[in-house]
Amino acid sequence: MKKEIQLQLTPQQAYDEEVFQQTVSKKLGVSLQDSKIQARQIKRSIDARGRQVKVNVTAEVFIDEQVPPMLDASKPYQNVSNAEQIIIVGAGPAGMFAALRAIELGVKPILIERGSDVRARRRDLAAINKDHIVNPESNYCFGEGGAGTYSDGKLYTRSKKRGDIRRIMEIFVAHGATEEILVDAHPHIGTNKLPKIVTELRESIIRAGGEVLFNTKVVDFILEDNEMKGVVTHGGERILGLGVILATGHSARDIYHLLHQKKILIEAKPFALGVRIEHSQNLIDKIQYHCEVDRGPYLPASSYSLVHQSKFKGQQRGVFSFCMCPGGFIVPSATAPGELVVNGMSPSRRDSKFANSGIVVSVELEDLPQYAKHGPLAAMMFQAEVEKKAWIAGGSTQTAPAQRMVDFVNRKQSQSLLDTSYQPGLNSVNMHEVLPDFISNRLADGFRAFGNKMKGYFTNESQLIGVESRTSSPVRIPRDKESFEHPIVKRLYPCAEGAGYAGGIVSAAMDGERCAERLIGEYLKK
Repeated sequence: MKKEIQLQLTPQQAYDEEVFQQTVSKKLGVSLQDSKIQARQIKRSIDARGRQVKVNVTAEVFIDEQVPPMLDASKPYQNVSNAEQIIIVGAGPAGMFAALRAIELGVKPILIERGSDVRARRRDLAAINKDHIVNPESNYCFGEGGAGTYSDGKLYTRSKKRGDIRRIMEIFVAHGATEEILVDAHPHIGTNKLPKIVTELRESIIRAGGEVLFNTKVVDFILEDNEMKGVVTHGGERILGLGVILATGHSARDIYHLLHQKKILIEAKPFALGVRIEHSQNLIDKIQYHCEVDRGPYLPASSYSLVHQSKFKGQQRGVFSFCMCPGGFIVPSATAPGELVVNGMSPSRRDSKFANSGIVVSVELEDLPQYAKHGPLAAMMFQAEVEKKAWIAGGSTQTAPAQRMVDFVNRKQSQSLLDTSYQPGLNSVNMHEVLPDFISNRLADGFRAFGNKMKGYFTNESQLIGVESRTSSPVRIPRDKESFEHPIVKRLYPCAEGAGYAGGIVSAAMDGERCAERLIGEYLKK
């Protein structure tokens, strides 16, 4: 017999498997000695609103019957080595899932990635962390798996329109992720586990006859009568296909310059810019879980989500937390020498003593009148200028400019800085001199407001580390809402975060699948 039950449990009951099984059998009045009973959690979320933290669980209970697998084993992908081909530029989640969906639809994907494979990327990450050397082709943003590979691996999304979220999760599980991501309300994989999963995704593509080209940079498009026939690589190779899915991520500025140079329609787009804020994880746990000492052995590292509407010079803009990384690290995410960018990541256990989050301000195009001369690249040029200023403020290395939070709000340079997870190191500066006033003033307003919402959050035992500027693409590549095709250049399919249509691993993966479906549905010979 199988039944589904709803439970509200203590952290120990929810996260200790033996105690969980005992709790379920007691609730059902079934003795573990008399019957074969096995419970399995299928949904789990933490409710920390009260003084005592509870965990809401939906569970399946199997009494005197075999527990089936949580998902069907994935079928082997068909071989497409001799099929017609499409070109996918960028091997992030959008590109990889576009390639797998193309294989399912009987088309051979040619996946082109400017950076290294996930294993070789580690050397480039070590170089930027230890020696402050930025490889413009392989870094925290570029390379196999994209920016998501060396990130928290967050798998939740608010975008439910683009596709089947469960399907994306099951593909991850089939390639090595734990079934926990099918259960938790806010699932994550962790930066330590993502590289192996990304490698497995690539192997599936190659086994099915697809091609994955690393260290291969697209430098030109092959256009004929406003149709995208293929691409040209930095080595001069011309690669042709049914069409091109452009999934290059939000930091491929050379691609935006190329599109603009080729007079392919692109648009400036609002984005957000600010800093990373770092607290001790223990402080955030105390605030969120109402605990006096620590969160205990069962609860995961706590997170937060904050938003505030701030007015400056008559203009209202949002100030909000972005990509919060509990138990995580701040990492250098520049994609070229002469710029400084920070981002956050977490390992699967989220066991760092630090919590960090982007705290960013919405940037509208009307905030940037002096950049209007750059046309569709206006917001991108503003972004680049702030990153260069941060690099100079840090000492013209990957050392990041930083300031304690209360000092920042009081416009006082910090005499000392705190321990940090940011490996290249920090330089104490007045961040108001690094950030434009319409950003810094709103951040100060936001920090005060967040201190009222989370008692203890506004403290000089936290520090701003700058700048967090790659929140989303500052450029949009337009496409038709139904066909996903560029409105002017046929056979060009702008995709995911770099085109302005997704924001995270899952939404990018779903967008990649949809782009592959639309391209193949339109141009594959029937």
